[in-house]
Amino acid sequence: MSVWLPSAPCTPRGCATHHGPAAGSLRAAARLLAGIATVLAGLLLGPVVALLAVVLGTRFRHLATRCWARAVVRAFGVRVRVVGAGRTPSTGGSLVVANHISWLDVPLIAAALPGRMLAKSEVRRWPLLGPLAARGGTFFLERDRLRTLPGTVREMASAMNGGARVIAFPEGSTWCGRAQGRFRPAVFQAALDAGADVQPVRISYLPTGAAAFVGEDSLTASLWRVVAAGGLTAEIRLLPAIPAGSCPDRRSLARAAQLAVARESANLPSVSVHQFVSSSSAAASSVRTPS
Repeated sequence: MSVWLPSAPCTPRGCATHHGPAAGSLRAAARLLAGIATVLAGLLLGPVVALLAVVLGTRFRHLATRCWARAVVRAFGVRVRVVGAGRTPSTGGSLVVANHISWLDVPLIAAALPGRMLAKSEVRRWPLLGPLAARGGTFFLERDRLRTLPGTVREMASAMNGGARVIAFPEGSTWCGRAQGRFRPAVFQAALDAGADVQPVRISYLPTGAAAFVGEDSLTASLWRVVAAGGLTAEIRLLPAIPAGSCPDRRSLARAAQLAVARESANLPSVSVHQFVSSSSAAASSVRTPS
């Protein structure tokens, strides 16, 4: 693993714990089986949906993806709440950027804003989820080979030029949700090259802890922690889009999106993009959500 890769101070033992109500072992096992079955159903039905989408169009594909993704999250015992619907760009390609807490973030965003994901190349090797991600048009980034990054950025820009919605987690690593990492600027270059709007999104889980997938945590341990938790709720909050051309470069665009997400977490008053660009970049890049 490259020393240049972003990392979070969060650890499974220190951050990924659940102190709320718990589901019984039988219920947790039933949730696990239901979640795996729902993921598998998506894998098996994917070719059928793709074929129908050729005839019925992108709107049908997005509707099918939303329904399936919401079913996945619910099958694992997690309630879903979407806040701010109607704030998404109405036409053209766009870049959706969100804070990153868990593997649950992927189906959660797909339940509200289906599109093509950017994921680390290791995801391709995950059982069930890897083949499903590849079939869904995921962009895979080899984080240990950063020289491949410009090519990935060009592919993302090309997709947005074609009207696609691209989803990325620019922190580059998962955090537990009690704090937030810096948004890395590379993916924002794709939005600039495509002349696309940027849609910031804030993800949170209540109670905090059970959904966190951090550090050296294993997927198996994380899956069981999620299904064994009681009363777990996932919220995806869609923030006002940052219009194309509002920021002069990728670094200021990344800071604007980061600040929007961080301020939402801290319940601070919103700041316009133009106000942000004229403010100190050092102050913006140091923002962290409270513990």
